[in-house]
Amino acid sequence: MAFQKAVKGTILVGGGALATVLGLSQFAHYRRKQVNLAYVEAAEYISEPVNREPPSREAQLLTLQNTSEFDILVIGGGATGSGCALDAVTRGLKTALVERDDFSSGTSSRSTKLIHGGVRYLQKAIMKLDIEQYRMVKEALHERANLLEIAPHLSAPLPIMLPIYKWWQLPYYWVGIKLYDLVAGSNCLKSSYVLSKSRALEHFPMLQKDKLVGAIVYYDGQHNDARMNLAIALTAARYGAATANYMEVVSLLKKTDPQTGKVLVSGARCKDVLTGQEFDVRAKCVINATGPFTDSVRKMDDKDTAVICQPSAGVHIVMPGYYSPESMGLLDPATSDGRVIFFLPWQKMTIAGTTDTPTDITHHPIPSEEDINFILNEVRNYLSSDVEVRRGDVLAAWSGIRPLVTDPKSADTQSISRNHVVDISESGLITIAGGKWTTYRSMAEDTINAAIKTHNLKAGPSRTVGLFLQGGKDWSPTLYIRLVQDYGLESEVAQHLAATYGDKAFEVAKMASVTGKRWPIVGVRLVSEFPYIEAEVKYGIKEYACTAVDMISRRTRLAFLNVQAAEEALPRIVELMGRELNWDDYKKEEELETARKFLYYEMGYKSRSEQLTDRSEISLLPSDIDRYKKRFHKFDADQKGFITIVDVQRVLESISVQMDENTLHEILNEVDLNKNGQVELNEFLQLMSAIQKGRVSGSRLAILMKTAEENLDRRVPIPVDRSGGGL
Repeated sequence: MAFQKAVKGTILVGGGALATVLGLSQFAHYRRKQVNLAYVEAAEYISEPVNREPPSREAQLLTLQNTSEFDILVIGGGATGSGCALDAVTRGLKTALVERDDFSSGTSSRSTKLIHGGVRYLQKAIMKLDIEQYRMVKEALHERANLLEIAPHLSAPLPIMLPIYKWWQLPYYWVGIKLYDLVAGSNCLKSSYVLSKSRALEHFPMLQKDKLVGAIVYYDGQHNDARMNLAIALTAARYGAATANYMEVVSLLKKTDPQTGKVLVSGARCKDVLTGQEFDVRAKCVINATGPFTDSVRKMDDKDTAVICQPSAGVHIVMPGYYSPESMGLLDPATSDGRVIFFLPWQKMTIAGTTDTPTDITHHPIPSEEDINFILNEVRNYLSSDVEVRRGDVLAAWSGIRPLVTDPKSADTQSISRNHVVDISESGLITIAGGKWTTYRSMAEDTINAAIKTHNLKAGPSRTVGLFLQGGKDWSPTLYIRLVQDYGLESEVAQHLAATYGDKAFEVAKMASVTGKRWPIVGVRLVSEFPYIEAEVKYGIKEYACTAVDMISRRTRLAFLNVQAAEEALPRIVELMGRELNWDDYKKEEELETARKFLYYEMGYKSRSEQLTDRSEISLLPSDIDRYKKRFHKFDADQKGFITIVDVQRVLESISVQMDENTLHEILNEVDLNKNGQVELNEFLQLMSAIQKGRVSGSRLAILMKTAEENLDRRVPIPVDRSGGGL
C-alpha cells in the first residue's frame, strides 16, 4: 500500500480548505477554540487510572502471556511508542507495549532536551513558501504548550538568546522570531524581546563582546527527556496498558483472513531478554514505533519493502554549569558549516549541540572526537576570550540517531524535515516514522486513528490533550519545601526529587536512609556533588529499571551529566540493586562491567581516556619540568620514580589530613595509565602537559599535589572534590 501521510492534527482534517475560506487569523481563532474544546472533552471523559501504582514487570509479563488477544500491540518504548500506548489505552482499547531494551534507551533520551516548534523549520517554511513546514511548526507549538501543562515538574519555559553581530541581522531575525510568536498564538509561552549590547552581556556575561550589536531573546520549552518518556510509559501502565521493557520482538505472527483471504499481521513472537523465555502476544493491530529501527520491523513483515528511514547522528556534549547562565540558553543559527548549535543550561550543567551527520544504524552510537571538537570550536566562537573553552571540560558526550523520513536516494539529511509519516502495509502493520520529540502525542493520536480505521476497532477520539502524566497532577513549585520540612531532606535534594518525580517525590522520600548526621536527617547521596540519593535506586526498580545502565542513565541522569561521577556511583548502585533483585556476585560483576562499557563507549569516557594515554606527548618547558619534578618528589621521598597510595597517605598525615583509602585509590587510578597501582613520574608529567593544553582539567591528583606543596608548612586541609573538571 502506498504511503499514507500522517494526519496533522485538526489543521489537516479539512483545515487547508477551511483556512482558505476563513483566512489565517480567523482560522487561528477557530483552531484555538477547537483546542480548548478538546481539553474540556478530555477532562470530561477520561476515567481515573485503573492502577494507583504501575504493576510490577512480572505482573505485566503475566498479562502479556495470558491475554488471548489485545486490540493494540505497540513495538517500541521510546516517546512515540509510549505515546501510542497511552493514547490507545485511554480510549478504552486493550493495549500492550514491548521494548527490546529499556524505555527511552535510544534516541528519546539523547535529545537536545528542548520542547520546541522549530525556529529553523519556520524559516524554511517562509523562505520556500512551504505550507507543510508551516503546519509542522504550528502543530509543534501546540504540542509544546500541552507538554508543559501535563508534566510541569519535568518541563519549563526557557529563554534562548540569539546574539547579533551585524546590524542588518537585527531586523531580519527580529521579524523571524516575532513570526514564531505569532504562529504560536495563544500557545506563545512569553513574548520575545530585543536586548541592547550592554543588557545582553548582563544576561549572558560569557558572550563574545567584540562586534556584538545586541541580541534577541525568545522562549521555548526544556525538559528531562528520559524521565518524560518514562512518565508517559508509567502513565500508560497505570491506565491499564501491559508494558514491558527488555522484551524483544523475534518475529511477527500472521494469519489468513477467512473473508478476504489476505494474510494479516496478528501479533508478535516475543523474547524476554533477561530470561530467554519466549511466547506469543496476539493483537488485532500491531504498531511499529521503533524509531531508527523502523525498517528492520517492516522487513519482518515484508523482506522486499522499500526503506523509508534515513538516520542522522546528533552529538551533544555536557560542560560545567559555569559556561552558561543558570536560566538563559544560546542559539547559534549559522555555524561554520551551516548547522544550528544550541548552548543550554540543563540540570545545573551546560549542554552544547548538536551535529547532523548521516550515519549507520546501531544500538550503541558513539560520539566521535571530530564531532566533539566541532562543537567546542563553535562554542569558542561565541564565548568571550576570557573564557578558556577546554577539551578537558567535557564531562559527558553522547550521540543520538534521528529517525528522519526521506527518499532513500537523498544524501543530504540537513534538508529533511522531521514530518511524521504513518505507513500501512498490505498485511495491516502500521508504522509511525519520523517526527520529533515535541510532537510525540499528536503522532500517537494520528497512529491510533489510523489503527482504528484500518482494523475496525471500536474506540472514541483521542483523550490525551490535557491528560497529566505521572507525577504532574499534584505538583507545585513549592512542593519541595514540604519534603524538607516533613522528611529532613537537604533543600537541593528536595528540589531535585520534586523536579524528577513530581507528586511521587514523597514516595521516594519515605524510602530515604537516615544519614546519621544532624542535617540532613535522611537522604544519603550516591555521589557528593549531585543530589541523587540511594532511595532513588530502590524506587527506580519500581519504575522497571532492570540494569545498572538503566539506573545511571535514565532513572537518574548521572551518565549524561558526568561520566566520572557515574562510574564512582556504580559500585554502590549495583550493591543496592543486587540487594533488591537478588543478584549473586557473578551478576553484580557482569552489571558493573556492562555499565562501565556503556560509559566508555556511548557516554564519552573513551574520548576522555584518549586525551591522556601512555603515548601522550610531553610538551613542557624545561623550567616547568623541573617544577613538576620537585612537586612529584615531595611525595616520592624514596626517589623510586613512582608514587603509591602509601606515599600520598604519608604526606597527608604529615599535614594532619585524613582521607578514605578508596577515595585515594580512585584519585590515583585516574592517572595510572598502565593500571599497575602506581603513578610514575612520566605519567605525572604527561598529566601536567595535558592540563596545560586544556585537554584534561580538574584532575584531583594534580589539585591535591599542588595544594599539598603549597601548604605543607601551614598544615591546612586539602580540597579534593572534583572541581568541575571533565573528560
